[in-house]
Amino acid sequence: MQNDKWLFEITPKNSLFDLNLKEVWRYRDLLMLFVKRDIVTVYKQTVLGPLWYLLEPLFTTVVFTLIFNNVANVSTGETPAFLFNMSGIIVWGYFKTCLISTSTSFSSNAGIFSKVYFPRLIAPLTSIVSNLFKFGIQLFILACFYTYYYISGANLKLTPVILFFPVVIILMGLLGLGLGLIISALVTKYRDMKILVNFGLQLLMYLSAVMYPISFFKEKMPDYAWIVEYNPLAGIIEMSRYLLFGTSGYHFDTNLFIITIGLVLGLLFVGVIVFNRSEKNFIDTV
Repeated sequence: MQNDKWLFEITPKNSLFDLNLKEVWRYRDLLMLFVKRDIVTVYKQTVLGPLWYLLEPLFTTVVFTLIFNNVANVSTGETPAFLFNMSGIIVWGYFKTCLISTSTSFSSNAGIFSKVYFPRLIAPLTSIVSNLFKFGIQLFILACFYTYYYISGANLKLTPVILFFPVVIILMGLLGLGLGLIISALVTKYRDMKILVNFGLQLLMYLSAVMYPISFFKEKMPDYAWIVEYNPLAGIIEMSRYLLFGTSGYHFDTNLFIITIGLVLGLLFVGVIVFNRSEKNFIDTV
């Protein structure tokens, strides 16, 4: 009897650690199609279109500079306060959009999931890749202001370590993906989680060194500095500033950064497992 080999096999139960990454790779063309869809449709009927990507961090940076640096006298060391705030806002914004869009993967794509089969992991991956387009535009405006301050004589040092900046951004995206995948399973059953996530992100921003350096927090509140020091988001944001500006005053602990990498990869692994387990019956609860 001849044994037939099937191209695809759909089974009701899979192993806990069956991640189906090979299947995701086979559907990479669909991934790029979804990314193109997200980029084109989000601002298709808006007046300013992608300019909103520039206006949002620009206005937020102006407000942060006025409030935290001019009024509250938060010191940013040798780095110009405007550049300091914009870099933190852009890197944090990438994490925030990745987490929010990933956490609603099931509910926002329920219509597609119920009609056609494809690896469900494609949906959250689409958010991570498409948000890179927005991040790239915002990084361009940061580069423009960076050039202006550099020509004006600001103490900014372009060093070879800036080449590692993409690695830091990948870590931030993977952290948003891992946490978002875990939260997506909860959002499917408990819709109130959406409100809790938005509220929690607003509080988390103040503990992630977005508008102040870690050294400033350690100086003002030494008893609670460990909360920020052991926050992986704060470490990634601080590392990004160290790579971009090359000035002194940034707290960088190699051991903590290695722990951060391990934590990011661990959360990503757990998130993928939770997501794959939830996809089997989410359509009954959405």
